[in-house]
Amino acid sequence: MATPTPEFRPTHVVPPDGLPAWESPDVARPTDPLDALLPVELRDRRGDWAYVACSNGWSAWVDGRLLVSVPQTPPAPGAPMARTADPRPLLARAEESLSRYRRAAQDLAEGRSDGEGFRQRTRGLRVGMVVDGESVWLYDAEHERWVFCDGARLSTYAAEAGPGAAAPVSASGEAETPERFRVAGGEGPEPTWVVPPDGPEPTRVVPPEGPEPTRLVAPEPTRAITVAGPDEPSGGGASGDAGR
Repeated sequence: MATPTPEFRPTHVVPPDGLPAWESPDVARPTDPLDALLPVELRDRRGDWAYVACSNGWSAWVDGRLLVSVPQTPPAPGAPMARTADPRPLLARAEESLSRYRRAAQDLAEGRSDGEGFRQRTRGLRVGMVVDGESVWLYDAEHERWVFCDGARLSTYAAEAGPGAAAPVSASGEAETPERFRVAGGEGPEPTWVVPPDGPEPTRVVPPEGPEPTRLVAPEPTRAITVAGPDEPSGGGASGDAGR
């Protein structure tokens, strides 16, 4: 994909470990990797992907999150000061996320909230920060990467995964922002859903089986029956009348 680049102006530098490259924004089409600290010029972006050109005319697609920005020319006298990748917005988001977690944890510890309420309030929160003197590493949840800050500007330190799929091109010819990079109401990636673990079916209390209960039956009442003796006539007369 070598093309003439008569007005090559580097905008970024390849990281010290080099950078994998692809012929197109598709991980199934790799090409020769770019050398470490190679100056490149950013020509196009599609989501995580970046199309860069080199001074010798070579061009390729790379993971744009890992490119190191080259400082631009200082502003002219009288022009407003500008910063490259101002770290303050990301610091503010990290501070707010940490405050939300601290408030939720405090309410849980003091009995003003239960476990379910704590999970609801912290769902979707993602924050990471390491401070070492003048250096700070921040987790950028919006772009799923770690960035390094020396106090003046941010640069990508590491990305969670490889570049995502190229963004679809709109009718105007511009690449649309992928859904996971769109920020709506400060929401980040889809929150983790807490699902209770599978277990055996709860025990059901069933009365124990046994013999049929005893039923009380009243006995049949006794009936008095007159029995005739041997000397008594069958007619029921007295025995003294027989010799008369």
